[in-house]
Amino acid sequence: MSHVQLTADEARRLQLRAQGLLGAAGQGHRDGGVPALLEHLGAVQLDTISVLARSHELVPYARLGAVGRAAVEDAYWGDGATFEYWAHAASILPISEWPSFAFRRRAFRARGVRWHKVPDGACEDILERLRADGPLTTKELGGAKSGADWWQWSDAKIAIEWLLDIGEVVCVQRVGWRRVYDLAERAVPADLLAQDPDDSTCLTRLVSHAGRALGVATRADLADYFRVRGDQVSSVIEATDLVPVEVQGWKHPAWADPEALAKPPRGRHTTTLLSPFDSLVWDRARTSRVFGFDHRLEAYVPKAKRVHGYFAMPLLAGGRLLGRVDPAREGKTLVARQVSLEPWATATPARTETTLQALRTALWQAATWVACDDVRVEKLNPSHLLPTLDLSPTT
Repeated sequence: MSHVQLTADEARRLQLRAQGLLGAAGQGHRDGGVPALLEHLGAVQLDTISVLARSHELVPYARLGAVGRAAVEDAYWGDGATFEYWAHAASILPISEWPSFAFRRRAFRARGVRWHKVPDGACEDILERLRADGPLTTKELGGAKSGADWWQWSDAKIAIEWLLDIGEVVCVQRVGWRRVYDLAERAVPADLLAQDPDDSTCLTRLVSHAGRALGVATRADLADYFRVRGDQVSSVIEATDLVPVEVQGWKHPAWADPEALAKPPRGRHTTTLLSPFDSLVWDRARTSRVFGFDHRLEAYVPKAKRVHGYFAMPLLAGGRLLGRVDPAREGKTLVARQVSLEPWATATPARTETTLQALRTALWQAATWVACDDVRVEKLNPSHLLPTLDLSPTT
């Protein structure tokens, strides 16, 4: 079978639509809100950093607009429809995906250890506590640390995290950013808990889902989405319904969702600030290849060595990544500590005008969402544009 030929721009638009950031078809989960969005994406990454909001709140904001933050939390944790597990890092997942991660739970169990040796009897003690008193946080179970260093976990923390890894317990909620754990037999619907698909079935489902969520992807892209190995993708790719494609300028073979190929991506592009952990950009190599954008989180880089700022959020507009905004809040003012625009985005007067308008729109949309009534930009690169930047409220 001859491969479908795609231009780089076609691949980029397919990925934007698949991620819910282009057109009415891509944003069809608006009617279903956050639950439908999570079901479509398959995973929303969690992270401890909170600037404008936590990353898992920013993901639906970028796609659904100013959905209430309480409504987001409710949709994630309110009705037992989700769980937290290791997908693309720690992630919120639809509870329907519980069987898909049986392969990972088995792998942990076979390895017998992750970071710490599990103390004798600790798991039995934790399970007994949860049976009697659950759901509970680590603090309620006996504390997270036995010493000052992060590595020095308490016996209770080691045990509960191991039980999470192997699927004996489930993280059913975050309260004050603490995980709340419950027994899998209570938290997972019986019909899902009873399923124990083999590794091939799990991987086929996850690779298929990654392909739908990305629209078009290389083997490495498919592997990264749920953090499986490249050889695991290769072992099941023919069992998926993904079709081989060739993308102009891409060095490696790719596969596409046939439903995405059947309808060319059209419609209105989203203008927004993206979380650095958004699934559109969480793979640095893919972001560079698809958007020509070198995306790197600098929160853990020493301040003096940061180029773009602590929590630089990519600015998406017109289907392109135009630059980065490092945000903060001072009272009721949204402050852009630094805005770094891509050189091509200000290469001509027309492009500059479009880029600055997109920046203004994105800043005010974000400000309104987090209940700020003013916007300020402290630093703009290129600097000569700062005096020309109109930051009057948008309508």
